[in-house]
Amino acid sequence: DRKYARMNYLSLNATKWLNVGVFEGVVFGRANHFDFQYLIPVMFIRPAESNAGSGDNAVVGFDAKANIGGQFQLYAQFLLDELKVKEVFKGDGWWGNKNGLQLGAKIIDVFGLPNLDLQLEMNAVRPFTYSHYDSIANYSHYNQPLAHPLGANFREFTAIIKAQPLKKLYLRATGILYTRGLDSAGYNFGSDIFRDYEEGRTGDYGYKIGGGDKAKCGMFQFVASYELAQNMFVDVTAFYRHYTLASLPEAQNTTTVNLTLRWNVGRRDFLF
Repeated sequence: DRKYARMNYLSLNATKWLNVGVFEGVVFGRANHFDFQYLIPVMFIRPAESNAGSGDNAVVGFDAKANIGGQFQLYAQFLLDELKVKEVFKGDGWWGNKNGLQLGAKIIDVFGLPNLDLQLEMNAVRPFTYSHYDSIANYSHYNQPLAHPLGANFREFTAIIKAQPLKKLYLRATGILYTRGLDSAGYNFGSDIFRDYEEGRTGDYGYKIGGGDKAKCGMFQFVASYELAQNMFVDVTAFYRHYTLASLPEAQNTTTVNLTLRWNVGRRDFLF
């Protein structure tokens, strides 16, 4: 069966320094045809139908970005996959309250130093977000998550420092810490977005970020790039990763050093 998606995004410059936006997406499977009702260019019709019992996987989102003082930028995103307000206030960890949150800040010329930039970011996604009872309709494409490599049921903190001490020398240091709850003993704790959220679920309550077989990971990467000629770079990359899993007795450590020559090709990272 075919898999389709329809997405709308509306962005508005509310002021010279504030941008706000709303997002709507739906992923659905059909045997051999596109559902032409999705061509209607009106937002939030599909989520309303979903709340009324439609079987397709609809999500909505909101974002904002504020530039402050010419040096600071604050940004945030919130995604809503499913919600019951009364369950939120009950605080019992109902499995169906599926959402994701991103908060971040960027600072340029830190401490007044030219070309020294800092970015801090937090991502948190509740269990079962992006998944669906129809495996075709999960929020993915070619077996890759459309939102985040970790899928769901995780909390992540990222720090990035960029510097350009010389005209052709670029430095970048990245640190990431995350906690993720993995499936265990055949039970579904909501981290695998490709899994049917009805399959293997232990109950309807008690789900929180990190529940299940808890994985903790810390990684650090340092990259130095020097431009030899127009768009030709030599990269030296050092990477360290420390990974622990509650069900495993020993930590897994990975250390790599790479030397790369690239020409008219962007650098690719695999920080997960």
